[in-house]
Amino acid sequence: MKRTHARTHSRTRAASLTALAASALLAGCASTTAPSSGAAPAIVQEVARTHGGASVKWQRSEADQAQARTRVQELLKQPLTAAAAVELALLNNAGLQAQLAELGITQAEVLQAGRLPNPGFTYGRSSEGDKREVERGLHISLARILVIPMVRDIEQRRLNQAERSTALQVMALITQVRRAQVDAVAARERVRYMADVLKAAEASAELARRMARVGNFNKLQQAREQSFQADALQGHARALREEMAARERLVRLLGLWGEDLNALQLPERLPDLPTTLPDRPDIERQAMAQRLDIQAAKLQTEQTARQLGLTKTTRFINVLELGGHLNSSNEEHAHAGWEISLELPLFDWGTARVARAQAVYQQALSRTAQTAIHARSEVREAYGHWRATHDIARHQRDEVVPLKKRISEENLLRYNGMLIGVFELLADARSQITGVSQYLDALRDFWVADAELEMAMLGPLALASGTVGGGARTPTSAAPAAGHAGH
Repeated sequence: MKRTHARTHSRTRAASLTALAASALLAGCASTTAPSSGAAPAIVQEVARTHGGASVKWQRSEADQAQARTRVQELLKQPLTAAAAVELALLNNAGLQAQLAELGITQAEVLQAGRLPNPGFTYGRSSEGDKREVERGLHISLARILVIPMVRDIEQRRLNQAERSTALQVMALITQVRRAQVDAVAARERVRYMADVLKAAEASAELARRMARVGNFNKLQQAREQSFQADALQGHARALREEMAARERLVRLLGLWGEDLNALQLPERLPDLPTTLPDRPDIERQAMAQRLDIQAAKLQTEQTARQLGLTKTTRFINVLELGGHLNSSNEEHAHAGWEISLELPLFDWGTARVARAQAVYQQALSRTAQTAIHARSEVREAYGHWRATHDIARHQRDEVVPLKKRISEENLLRYNGMLIGVFELLADARSQITGVSQYLDALRDFWVADAELEMAMLGPLALASGTVGGGARTPTSAAPAAGHAGH
């Protein structure tokens, strides 16, 4: 009868230990699961829709990739505007997909940090003669369970920071694509103007050669025309090279290759210059509220502060485990109990860890302040550059180009009246073409400044100069001057 009671008591204790393990496992399984869809976080989608006019999705399946591929082919059927180029890049840029995958890794790590620790089970069996003894044990880390709320909160802040970092990368890609599209279209237009300059130079040089042969032109005059032809030829070759480089930069950002390269079409010209620009006196305040790098710095500081509190909480609790054991023997009554193991702080009181956490917190505060100072200055600079490039382009369009046109019309009248010769007329035509080319450069600079201002409102411009999926811009050379060819 006593043996039967002992067996019943043993089963009861074993059932209790099993229930403890089951409850821990069920609690762990009840944690939030990782998202199965490829939808980007809300903050990333907001940046993509507001500044890019499109959505962002992590293409995790072949169906997602096929859907994106179909949309890419649709976009390539028409000349690629800036908005279409941004949408295409958000669909097709492999670097962006890698960044979204990195965010998925962070989401999985945050999910893992919130899980309950797995319980441990020990089993031992010993025998001495006819005596056999079985020992069973179940233990779980109470220290990890106690700090799970803190760890979960810290990891959630890390995820928020990673989401803002991804949103910044999306904005950087949008800015790079807009700049690359503007550069590519402007380079294409510049090639056309440089071809016109080259034609005028070749006509002038050929006329000079003919007049020199009949003795109506001296060697100095002929050399001047030949020199300008050589400069125009070199300028046209440089423009062709820059057109190819600008197109390839755009291709890299769009993630195009193979047959898509031949399908890529660009508009014939850049968008017109806006008539006026709105005044934005509170642009600095808006930027401070929107800048994702400032938000990320604040989150980092808050996370560090919470880690400091966690360090103070766990400075003495390095190893704290709760366990239960059940021992049974074929000759004695089964006996069960529980135990707690605790590391004694005899040598390491955790002061060094707390001091380090405090130093890291002060460092985070200083970095946040420095980030805010840089952001304010960067926004002011980008805003001033935006307005200045608009003023320059407007002056070039409204004053310089019409003035050169009037001069050309007057010179044509003087040529028809036989008051000037053909060389003066050709030199004036080259000057007018150069003036239009300079306006094209000013217009390109404005649209680049417009893209950079949007970037400065959300994050540092240095990100847009990096390589999310393509290369940096290279400066464009100016057209050859036309003034030296006049007589």
